[in-house]
Amino acid sequence: MENNDMREQDFLVASISQLSISGSSSPPVVARFRSDSLQFGLETDSSDSVQFDPLNCQLFKLGPFQSLCISEASEINKEKSFSKGITIQFRNEEESRQFHSAFEQWKKEVAVQVSSLPNGIGSCTSKFDDKIEASSAKMYFHYYGQLLHQQNMMQDYVRTGTYYAAVLENRVDFTDRVVVDVGAGSGILSLFAAQAGAKHVYAVEASEMADYARKLIAGNPSLSQRITVIKGKVEEVELPEKADILISEPMGTLLINERMLESYIIARDRFLVPNGKMFPTVGRIHMAPFSDEYLFMEIANKALFWQQQNYYGVNLTPLHGTAFQGYFSQPVVDAFDPRLLVAPAISHVIDFTTAKEEDLYEVDIPLKFVSSVGTRIHGLACWFDVLFNGSTVQRWLTTAPGAPTTHWYQLRCVLAQPIYVMPGQEITGRLQMVAHKAQSYTLNLTLSAKMWGPGAEQGGILQTSSGKLDLKEPYYRMSQPQTYATSQEQQPHQLLQTQDLQLQSQDEDGLDLLQQIT
Repeated sequence: MENNDMREQDFLVASISQLSISGSSSPPVVARFRSDSLQFGLETDSSDSVQFDPLNCQLFKLGPFQSLCISEASEINKEKSFSKGITIQFRNEEESRQFHSAFEQWKKEVAVQVSSLPNGIGSCTSKFDDKIEASSAKMYFHYYGQLLHQQNMMQDYVRTGTYYAAVLENRVDFTDRVVVDVGAGSGILSLFAAQAGAKHVYAVEASEMADYARKLIAGNPSLSQRITVIKGKVEEVELPEKADILISEPMGTLLINERMLESYIIARDRFLVPNGKMFPTVGRIHMAPFSDEYLFMEIANKALFWQQQNYYGVNLTPLHGTAFQGYFSQPVVDAFDPRLLVAPAISHVIDFTTAKEEDLYEVDIPLKFVSSVGTRIHGLACWFDVLFNGSTVQRWLTTAPGAPTTHWYQLRCVLAQPIYVMPGQEITGRLQMVAHKAQSYTLNLTLSAKMWGPGAEQGGILQTSSGKLDLKEPYYRMSQPQTYATSQEQQPHQLLQTQDLQLQSQDEDGLDLLQQIT
């Protein structure tokens, strides 16, 4: 086994002066490189030394004999860690060079030690920071650090009620078990787990909501003794013991938005005992082509503004094409009438117990449908559900059209060029979802259909429409489902029959999935 013990070194420097104390310099001091810190103190007394954390300190050269050492405040725990800095005066240029060389070596050795921590942190920079841009993470944690957004989720009674039922109906999975709540938010799921008899719950939350969670949990004294709130990212924190079960609400729009599923899987690999349980256990993305003339015209008409040739004397038409494509690059988030679906849905399954983090970097789904009606297809409708595979009861949380509406609603990718189909016509295509650093996905959608008529038997000509959408920038339409009249040239009784078949198919798929898991 490789030995990662660090070689400790001491350097005598001429003096140091803290940045906060103007004009105050010390007598000669010793700089001590240790495994957990860089210490500057008197040679005979190190009790009053200035210390720097190896994970967030930096060294800058100010001149041949002078350098600056600074420590950045923690992003996670600002109330306990503050920025500080000292200037270091060396006796000669050679000692300055040797000190900088030792500093770089010390940082490298610390990185090796960190990579071997028991919960598997890979480097000084966390996996989260490597793949998510800082500005996105800052906005993300700011958003979920506000009570009003937590309230919005908690008041989704389909969501919260399903979690409560899944936990309390499966007490056998929680009683006397260690639980980790991944992205605990307000701590409500941790409290549910404690109600179900958990031995101890570790509620991990990276945003400022962790402070509110502590307050809420403390206000429930019968449960609080068995819950510990840990402020930090699951990619970085350390826990004193492994978990028997993970609980989390990592689902975003289209299941994968916000990329928290990756953190859920990382938590599994770091904290869960072999064959431990995960609530939720499995997620499914469902997709079906839809026809909605009203929605298509609503989006297309938004760009009419840019067709003005005399807007205060300015011709806006050069930007019309760009604006038109821009509006169609926004996925539509709303609740729609399931009778708008023109073919039975297909689904893509993600098993959280076995999926790899890298599997979520790019999700490529081949599409194949058979149209039930003759109509214009305006795009692809998507929704998701998740399974809580408890030992006693298996529960599904669904966001399907026609089911009680949740705060996730449904999502539709609208194509700028509709496709014409006839009953029984095959529709093929692909939905490619590529993760990006803004904690979301780029969606590349293609739908194709054989032209109806002469020559179709020999393969015909493909009628194809494609679109590129950004899941990070949706159009939040969020209207309640509307019952559309037959003026859209659709046959509601046929569509309703199709939807009944589609929902039945989902139920059968769910039973098959349960049999595979068990």
